[in-house]
Parts: sequence; structure tokens; C-alpha cells
Amino acid sequence: MKNDIVLLREHPELAARASEWFSSKWNIPKEEYDKSIAECIKNNDAVPQWYLVFDDGGNIAAGLGVIKNDFHKRPDLAPNICVVFVEPDYRRRGIARFMLDFVCRDMASFGLKSIYLITDHTDFYEKCGFEYFCPIEENSGEFSRMYRRI
Repeated sequence: MKNDIVLLREHPELAARASEWFSSKWNIPKEEYDKSIAECIKNNDAVPQWYLVFDDGGNIAAGLGVIKNDFHKRPDLAPNICVVFVEPDYRRRGIARFMLDFVCRDMASFGLKSIYLITDHTDFYEKCGFEYFCPIEENSGEFSRMYRRI
């Protein structure tokens, strides 16, 4: 695996494939990903953005997105990294950290200084340079932990 990040804004031909993959991992309708990825490709804005990593065989090995709000009640805490996923066969190889570092640099290139995420995987994200920011109420009414990286 090359550990190259594929930016969907530069590869619109991968949009449908990416939507299917993200939907299969997170049980969110493909149409939601279709809309966000289409917006990413159509606009030159920082958000939304979608990223993939492929294995040597051309299969999607990992991916993540950056959206305005990851289903929480604090729209001021934006943008949000979402749907970080690495296929089980590719975990523990530094791919998630590589993607997170890349995405933070990419967002900085758009002039964004902070990026947020909601997670229960606290140790992992802290090792990746994120710091606990605050408790956050999700749209469901449940509370999670919000992390920030500057």
C-alpha cells in the first residue's frame, strides 16, 4: 500500500464508489454521502471534503470526511472530521494517523486553524494530536466527547 491520499474533489469518477463504501461502513444511506461528495466535487470550499486510501489492488482500505456538523448541537464547533474508518486488514499500520495529519494540513491550506471530532476512542485521537475540548450533546440527546486539533 502506498499510503497515498485520494482527494475526491480531484477524482469525481470515484464518487459513487466512495458513497457505497462509506454507507456500508456507517449504515447511513448512500444518498447522504452522494449529496455531500457531490458538493465537495462541485465547490472549491474547504467543507465538505472526502478522502480515501487504496490498497495495492485498488480496493478502498480507508477513508474519512470533513463536514460542517457531525450530528451535534454546536454548529459553532466546525468543521468536523467524520466517519474515520480503516478496513480491519489494514489497521495498526499508521493509516488513520496518516489520514488525520493529511486532513489537518489540507484544512489549514484552506485557512482553517481548528478542526473538531466526536469520539469515544479517546486514547487514539489524543496520540494523534487532538485534545479534549468539551462534552457535546448530539442531536440524539446523548452526550459524547468533542476533541479539537489546532
